[in-house]
Amino acid sequence: MKKPIFEGMATALITPITENGIDYDAFGKLIDWQIDEGIDGLVVCGTTGEGSTLTDAEHKEAIKFAVERTNKRVPVIAGTGSNDTAYALELTQYACEVGVDAVLVVTPYYNKATQNGLIKLFTQIADVATAPVILYDVPSRTGVSLEPKTVAELAKHPNINAIKAACGNISKIAEMAALCGDEINIYSGNDDQVVPIMSLGGKGCISVLSNVLPKESSLMCKKFANGDVKGACEMQLKYLPLINALFSEVNPIPVKAAMAKMGFCEDYLRLPLTPMETAHKEILFAEMAKAGINI
Repeated sequence: MKKPIFEGMATALITPITENGIDYDAFGKLIDWQIDEGIDGLVVCGTTGEGSTLTDAEHKEAIKFAVERTNKRVPVIAGTGSNDTAYALELTQYACEVGVDAVLVVTPYYNKATQNGLIKLFTQIADVATAPVILYDVPSRTGVSLEPKTVAELAKHPNINAIKAACGNISKIAEMAALCGDEINIYSGNDDQVVPIMSLGGKGCISVLSNVLPKESSLMCKKFANGDVKGACEMQLKYLPLINALFSEVNPIPVKAAMAKMGFCEDYLRLPLTPMETAHKEILFAEMAKAGINI
């Protein structure tokens, strides 16, 4: 059995950006607030953290900053995947050198690798990583998916610890869980499927929702883990309208608008992402207010 990197809820953290670059003062305050609110882990420079539009220097600086600011209070997981294998290897090695607790490696976008190609790629990354590797399956964004048999093969590698399952297909995740058993830790990659995936043996979630509700999101996972399945399910359903609003436009557009409204950052994104449309923003803010968020 592979020890989970974390159990519960890890926030796929936004990266506060201005026209002048990363706002590290805001980034630090956000990290501290998340930890104070009881979050179980932090993921930096992933999809929500706009890793794909950070410069190479910014990407490395942000990872190093997060590790140092967190100072072992919770696990830090760094997004290090790329469709450029050489860069993914370089970034993975760098993140491990500066002390991350794990790396999150997305399937290579645009290239559309075969399953055999994915096995070779992730094996090569796992061979150079000195921290555990989390596979990241999000076909809606990358155009390629990790099949259950592929995950089962990769799970044999001692350094491939987990998968962020954001395929949206519960049947496929169930098949993967059956094939892999204790050889892989499964984390939901979709906030509307936390409880269903935990019911299949998942250890928690890498979450967008927890940017705005870290305490409550973590509590939902804790309720399930402690046997209060009904309570966890009630929270899952309670926050479903807010979750839907947070995905009414492509992530991280809505969550960046939400965090700006809460005073944590500017509502600034790099092209091709643009600020949220007014009509969607009004719905988002209304759902935030209903959820008890002080805006």
